[in-house]
Amino acid sequence: MRYTISNGQLSASFRALGAELIALQAQPSGTDFLWSGDPAFWGKHSPILFPIVGGLKENQYQCNGNSYTLPRHGFAREREFTCTEQTETSICFQLQDDEQTCAVYPFAFRLEVRYSLEGNRLLVQYMVENPASEPILFSLGAHPAFAVPIDPSLTYSDYFLEFDTPVTAPRWPLNEAGLIQPEPHPFWDGTKRVPLSHELFYSDALVFKQFPDNTIRIRSDKHPAYLEFQWRDFPYFGIWAAKNAPFVCLEPWCGIADSVDSSQQLHAKEGMHALEGGMHWQREWSVRIFA
Repeated sequence: MRYTISNGQLSASFRALGAELIALQAQPSGTDFLWSGDPAFWGKHSPILFPIVGGLKENQYQCNGNSYTLPRHGFAREREFTCTEQTETSICFQLQDDEQTCAVYPFAFRLEVRYSLEGNRLLVQYMVENPASEPILFSLGAHPAFAVPIDPSLTYSDYFLEFDTPVTAPRWPLNEAGLIQPEPHPFWDGTKRVPLSHELFYSDALVFKQFPDNTIRIRSDKHPAYLEFQWRDFPYFGIWAAKNAPFVCLEPWCGIADSVDSSQQLHAKEGMHALEGGMHWQREWSVRIFA
């Protein structure tokens, strides 16, 4: 089932599978700023990463003496959420633990995702609740993919990433198994504008820790339409595109893939958040559309 919200400036559509954003259109032009999900490149649009971000060493982790298997980015993106609330301009989806999740993730949880349209902005909020008395461990991340080029008459290389301030940030490389290497590599040094090219992502995602900015724009000097992506309180950030694909993913993460020397113990995994019983945890990101 497809769900849609609209406020006259923007229209956003979703599906219950993964509570996934699948379209973000400017009105009245109908220009879709979100990636189409063409499976020839990558069949997702904006998956939610939970209860882990990235991959596990050997796809396994240990918790309380037991071994569990999880795929890269966890299970939320492949689960049916329940739509618990919808208005003209907002919608809320919810997922909670069941027998299937407990078989691979031994914690009770409630994950809520709320999407709201405010003028030319889409606000995305995640809330994790621990309904049990014992602490739970989790990571969460966003993975939205935006269409590039925005204007179909232009090319991928006509666009660039733009930051508010000059960015100096090393990149944490991934090995062939998608695990974080032990040392970062120098990458951006005082960079404010990054030309987009397909070659930028030939060695997998650009992974950063403690990214020094919280605003990125995707824009071109050849067309006025652009988007502005903002986030806060996400200690990790990824930028990725499938090989030669016409999109770029901007990915704020509270969590990161296992390192090559991971002990595979969940409590020791970098980026895991411990949430006490009865408590709530919340993060958000937003995107503004200028069409």
